[in-house]
Amino acid sequence: MPIRKNEPGPAPADGRFSITVTEKGPFLVFGRPPFCEQFIMPDADNESWYFQEGRHFSTEAEPTALCRCGASARKPYCDGAHARIAWDPRLTAPVRPSDEQTERTEGERLAMTDRPKLCVFARFCHPHGDAWTLTERSADPRARALAVREASMCPSGRLTAWDKATGSPYEFRFEPSLGLIEDPAIGASGGLWIRGGIPLRRENGEVYELRNRVVVCRCGHSANKPYCDGTHAAVKWRDELQGDPVGETLPEEVY
Repeated sequence: MPIRKNEPGPAPADGRFSITVTEKGPFLVFGRPPFCEQFIMPDADNESWYFQEGRHFSTEAEPTALCRCGASARKPYCDGAHARIAWDPRLTAPVRPSDEQTERTEGERLAMTDRPKLCVFARFCHPHGDAWTLTERSADPRARALAVREASMCPSGRLTAWDKATGSPYEFRFEPSLGLIEDPAIGASGGLWIRGGIPLRRENGEVYELRNRVVVCRCGHSANKPYCDGTHAAVKWRDELQGDPVGETLPEEVY
């Protein structure tokens, strides 16, 4: 799947797709999007380098209720455990983020926007020199290509690379789809990866910022719900789904 320059602002998914975050319970998924494990796979230096599909799951139930408390015995599906355990379901992230949350790194050919609160500790920003340094060195073609790749691989959209000549962002063209992030390198399972402009809303109808890629919490520990904040890595949360990375890769060409 190539990285392409999109017009600013992601295109919304087809109207049948949406996700509702219930106030004290699961995510409710509408539209039957494709849904599978996405394993973070390393390069030769054991740095996060690409995603590979694992086990696939059904979203045929309408809606499909997915666990967000982290305690279901039927993961990734909800089994009502949220009503029996002590956890904090509060949705503390702003529906409309303020401009103050965004930092910007400038290079000759690229700029990179950074929203640190959206970090999910996937570590795609580290290989071959970090994404910030590579952006600053973007006059060099190799550094520019790596900066675009590293920013675009960030599953949460914390990082976005922008072409300074056109003002357009670099983004994968995702079809509406869901992924369960698995991170074998740190022995933890990550959040629910929502791709392709699927709208995320609260039960009261408020719609979160529409994004091409976003990761929401499914371990129940994030302090920035509904978004993932990487706490799964600190607490070593595991979903015990036991799939294997045997499917398609992103990017399609792993170089």
